[in-house]
Amino acid sequence: MLIETRRCLIRNFEEKDINKFMSYRNDEFWMQYQGFKGLTKQEYKKVLLKEVELYEGTQFAIVLKDSGCLIGDIYLKQEADSLWLGYTISPLHARQGYAYEAVNGMITRAREKGIDKIFAAVLLENIPSINLLKKLKFSFVGMNEHGEGVYTLDFNKMRPLGIAS
Repeated sequence: MLIETRRCLIRNFEEKDINKFMSYRNDEFWMQYQGFKGLTKQEYKKVLLKEVELYEGTQFAIVLKDSGCLIGDIYLKQEADSLWLGYTISPLHARQGYAYEAVNGMITRAREKGIDKIFAAVLLENIPSINLLKKLKFSFVGMNEHGEGVYTLDFNKMRPLGIAS
């Protein structure tokens, strides 16, 4: 997968990304709302460097176009015509619009590929993530069995692109 935004590329993980990935993923404070954390380098490599299979769930690297520096990641898992989404930006690159830009780029690509809905599950204490989902026009649909709020972006309920109200 390759998605290009104004400042970022979303691509498969490469060996050179692993150390930077570990630096933010193993930061317990920064990752307090995330589940995929605290693993060894070998464990991360096994997950990140495997062949992409969206039906099993896959992490993608978010890198800066100008430097190739890893700044975060996006998780996608396809279920029929829907996607589950997760995202993380490193603390060094937080609050600079990268998460919005990368997730918005991924949403555009998903819509082009015929995805009907995108879901995200977020702990209710993770206010920045909830605010990002709201900014991206996701709607709260309920709670899951893990105590997370579930949000969805349903393309079937949106106005067609380019149509003014």
